[in-house]
Amino acid sequence: MQVINANDITIRTALKTGDLGYVAYMHGDIYGRELGYGFNFERYVLEGLLEFSRQYDTAKDRVWICEYNGRMVGFLMALSRGKTVQLRYFIIDPAFRGYGLGKRLMDHFMSFMDERGFDNAYLWTTNQQDTAVSLYARHGFVLTEEKDSQAFDIPLTEKRYDLFRTPNPLLEVYDTPYGLPPFERIVPARYLPAFEAAMQEHRANINKITTLTTPPSFADTMEAFEKSGKLLRSVNAVFANLTSANTSAELENISRQLAPVLAKHSDDIYLDATLFNRIKALYEKQGTLQLTGEQAKLLEKTYKDFVRSGANLDAASQERLREINKQLSLLTVRFGQHLLAETNHYELMVTDEKDLAGLHASLIEAAALSAKAAGKSGGWRFTLHNASVMPFLQYADNRALREEIYTAYVNRCNHNDDRDNKAIVTQLAALRAEKAALLGYTSHADYILEENMAKTPAKANELLQQLWKAALPVATQEAAAMQAIMDREGNNDKLAAWDWFYYADKVRKEKYSYDAEALRPYFKLENVRDGLFFTAKQLYGLNFQLLEGVPVYHEEVSAYEVTGADGQLVGLLYLDFHPRSSKRGGAWMTSYRKQAVNEQGRVAPIISIVCNFSRPTATQPALLTPDEAETFFHEAGHALHGLLSDVTYETLSGTAVPRDFVELPSQVMEHWAFEPEVLAQYARHYETGELIPPALVDKMKAASKFNQGFATVEYLAASLLDMAYHTLPAGNNVAPLEFEKEQMDRIGLLPEIAPRYRSTYFQHIFSGGYSAGYYSYIWSEVLDSDAFAAFKEAGNIFDAATATAFRKNILEKGGTEEPMVLYKAFRKREPDVKYLLQHRGLE
Repeated sequence: MQVINANDITIRTALKTGDLGYVAYMHGDIYGRELGYGFNFERYVLEGLLEFSRQYDTAKDRVWICEYNGRMVGFLMALSRGKTVQLRYFIIDPAFRGYGLGKRLMDHFMSFMDERGFDNAYLWTTNQQDTAVSLYARHGFVLTEEKDSQAFDIPLTEKRYDLFRTPNPLLEVYDTPYGLPPFERIVPARYLPAFEAAMQEHRANINKITTLTTPPSFADTMEAFEKSGKLLRSVNAVFANLTSANTSAELENISRQLAPVLAKHSDDIYLDATLFNRIKALYEKQGTLQLTGEQAKLLEKTYKDFVRSGANLDAASQERLREINKQLSLLTVRFGQHLLAETNHYELMVTDEKDLAGLHASLIEAAALSAKAAGKSGGWRFTLHNASVMPFLQYADNRALREEIYTAYVNRCNHNDDRDNKAIVTQLAALRAEKAALLGYTSHADYILEENMAKTPAKANELLQQLWKAALPVATQEAAAMQAIMDREGNNDKLAAWDWFYYADKVRKEKYSYDAEALRPYFKLENVRDGLFFTAKQLYGLNFQLLEGVPVYHEEVSAYEVTGADGQLVGLLYLDFHPRSSKRGGAWMTSYRKQAVNEQGRVAPIISIVCNFSRPTATQPALLTPDEAETFFHEAGHALHGLLSDVTYETLSGTAVPRDFVELPSQVMEHWAFEPEVLAQYARHYETGELIPPALVDKMKAASKFNQGFATVEYLAASLLDMAYHTLPAGNNVAPLEFEKEQMDRIGLLPEIAPRYRSTYFQHIFSGGYSAGYYSYIWSEVLDSDAFAAFKEAGNIFDAATATAFRKNILEKGGTEEPMVLYKAFRKREPDVKYLLQHRGLE
């Protein structure tokens, strides 16, 4: 046995010829023997070392090579990246472990870090031996990310450890203007430690409640519970919003790691019997507590949340519920990530200019820019982002290419590859039904709708079926009109789904002399934004001031201060308009901080509108379609719901209302977008400044109800599909494609129309929080059509009394009262469906 004198181990900091090859050999030999990594691992390390040797800069980087009697027995490399330094290829010969060599190397590295003033150091490792992990921990490194690796002969999990010399910005009070998140200081490695610290604080706060020995009071239990997770909500708001609007491979990895952790944390809270018993005791004696209406609503909602989360279940059922929640959390994350990857993956490259026939110049220019950005040497690139695929389907004369891109669009995540979502849909439907049964409900839809305005699946389906019967004949007539044009053109084929948008446009032009593309020059994005701000000012006295030099999460994002007529701060608004690979599809409103009241007074909310509108090109600014302009007004309605909230408790703030009520504020705003008084403020030609001609507005109005059969049918088909999935009983095991076809055949969906969302890319219900809730848009449309009629009946779309009533009874109230109570306070009666039918031309 060799006797080693640790004092004879020397450390040098200069690379010699052959050093890196020997490091690769050490890794391959040691890890091959100890962990079975195999030959590929040595090759992988050598390739990496050669790459890093080319980057190695003796002026900025450092190596530490341990030698014993001229033989290398330890190695560590540090590569600088601005204010960050990466540790690479840290290895100790097994025969020299236990001699403090690892600590010596790390001490050298820490001195180097101090000397150069690095803020952050990190390393990736597959070596999960306790000694290695404890060495990192003793020097302040924390686990920040995990990911599966396929680089070696056996499955491995790579783990990232980080050391920070500055406080975690996610855990501090934001020292920024308006308390905006300090995005530039938040790197992915900060999230896991922040979540862990925030969960630890949350658990500690809950423990303070559950260890009380006095009878519960509203203050020491309910209000304490409301405040207990404030830090966790703050951290999660930043993370969740960025994974939707500006994600990355690192954030997606972290999201998959966090999903089961957060699910467990939530279960630990809501299945805490001591905590539940204190809340239950308050709930059962609420009549004696002299609560305000908002306090009573908070108590009721919290009690129901615990019951609906399994607080009354026996231990075995709770254990099964925990496992279901864990699986659901992972599946919903994976569904969304697959869809984003699929959308980014597909491209239709056109290389022959004649295949662009029919397309407008702006789309052709955008496609050329897209091709260039994707590294293509020429041609035109079309993608599955709506701003690309939809105008292509509407205007491209090449039918074969329309079929190609349409087929790709309706088969997203349906290719039996690593982005396929069919198995996820099957599992989600089964697990949701099982969870509902555990909690005593007939189906997942019964569980969800209990807290919505509809109350039961039967009630929601009643409205859907009523509208289906009205819309399907209209869609059939629309299809016949398109077929007539095809026949007249000598196209001896039957109208297909990829023809609908194209021939609908021809019918629209023929019947109304209306081309939506002709409106684009009058819908410059910045002008539409100003028209929206004008509308909000006229209705609610709001002012919007662009802010410079404040934190934003992407260079394309703009920030606004929102103040009231009295000059007081109402909130902050982010606007993020254009598609990018890091952003999921669609449009949405979200919040980084919700309105509430604390010891200092009203907390101003931080709201964000995220869209995927057409980009500017080299020759023209961003010009919106009428649909995009309407979408902007829609999301602004959600934003106003968040901004104008005026409640005490964050849990009840802003958009924290039932799904079939939350779309009222958003959809009612759409009605203003094309009113003459509003168009007069913003619809000016981007080159000439000419106001949109009244004749063009008249054509737009006349054509507004055209194709409503299609629009209603495709939407209702998706809503009915959602309900079909979520009224399945426990024990179901559906095959998504077959199930979808069966449901669409049952309702008689025309073959020329697909549901607005097919199963494998129905993000709203399988990853977006709208499960058994997609019907909400049409349910809310009954409300919004009736609500806007109130302004029309007043004779002024900006009628101050009506606007004040809507603000005070709807926008400011959040979830502090039952939705129908709020609506009747505004309208003095229940809504009438006739206004919806009139609006859609289905009366």
